[in-house]
Amino acid sequence: MSDSGVLTGEHFINGDEACAEGAIAAGCRFFAGYPITPATEIAERMARRLPQVQGICIQMEDEIASVAAILGASWGGTKSMTATSGPGFSLMMENIGLGMMTETPCVIVNIMRGGPSTGLPTLVGQADVMQARWGSHGDYGVIALSPSSPQEMFDLTITAFNLSEIYRLPVLVMGDELVGHMSEKVAIPAPDQIQLVSRPRPDRLADTFLPFMPNADLVPPMACAGEGFHVHVTGLTHDEQGYPVITPIVHERLVRRLVDKIRLNAHKIIQLEEIALDDAQAVVVAYGCTSRTAREAVQCLRLEGLKVGLLRLITLWPFPEEKVRQLAKGIKSFIVPEINYGQMVYEVERCAQGQAETILLPFMGGTIHTPEDIMAAVREVLS
Repeated sequence: MSDSGVLTGEHFINGDEACAEGAIAAGCRFFAGYPITPATEIAERMARRLPQVQGICIQMEDEIASVAAILGASWGGTKSMTATSGPGFSLMMENIGLGMMTETPCVIVNIMRGGPSTGLPTLVGQADVMQARWGSHGDYGVIALSPSSPQEMFDLTITAFNLSEIYRLPVLVMGDELVGHMSEKVAIPAPDQIQLVSRPRPDRLADTFLPFMPNADLVPPMACAGEGFHVHVTGLTHDEQGYPVITPIVHERLVRRLVDKIRLNAHKIIQLEEIALDDAQAVVVAYGCTSRTAREAVQCLRLEGLKVGLLRLITLWPFPEEKVRQLAKGIKSFIVPEINYGQMVYEVERCAQGQAETILLPFMGGTIHTPEDIMAAVREVLS
């Protein structure tokens, strides 16, 4: 372990543990959460590791309080995180909306399982990806990432912290049970090789500072408690000073900015993996653990001479609209395997605009597609 507390080197750990180590490496020093399968290992790891780096880990009374606590810690100047699964994610929605409205940087990890309700506590699902985008009421921009391996659980947790600091909002890491519980080699670099960013800071004098006056990138600098700035934070519609102003003009200006600071920067945020798309006539669109199966299926089909490619969504939100529209102009079909009855498939279909057929390949029951499932669907499309 380095002097900074980063667990450098190669480790054989599961995705939940890798997520916790990514948070430590990103500078997270406050975790508040409530135990829930299959995310509990994240809380357990943070409970053991945070005291080693002078951090704080608290088990809250529920998931509602967990998000409230990390929002408060963030306004105190500390990088903060919580972790949960589907039922807890549902409970978090009101305070996630508060975090979006108050523009509070933090990270929320959801290790997805089968639902609805208590559903399949120990088995895999991908049923929360639309909730990630639309779960809290009102309009706001969202960033949600989808790791497909323990290594990416580490890497994308760091990315989530960086994005939360840059754009000032809660960023979601939408893992799934399989990725959370699988164990693989995770390479953790030295601290000086990990690129970290900090939230925009005020450069104005305290007596002239407006806490919600945005910079050119639509993100306001953030002054934290105890720094001598007068800051009023509310979930109500507020003006640039932070005080409630309930008028159509102020609400329009505020909400448009909350949406546009993500929408207009989407090209900087979106990450994709593209495999064999140049000559593809069919494209598999997959994310999370499903993309691992899809990658194997595509490789096998290419050996058969079929022109199929893979578009892996590393960033779920903002959705890569332009890439899907571009691909739709030159292919026959999109095949979208999901461990649900259809969620991201509707975004693919919307962006394809009828120029390419969109086929859902759903899978339920707490397990995953086989490569043969995906291969059969592609062969049928290209026959």
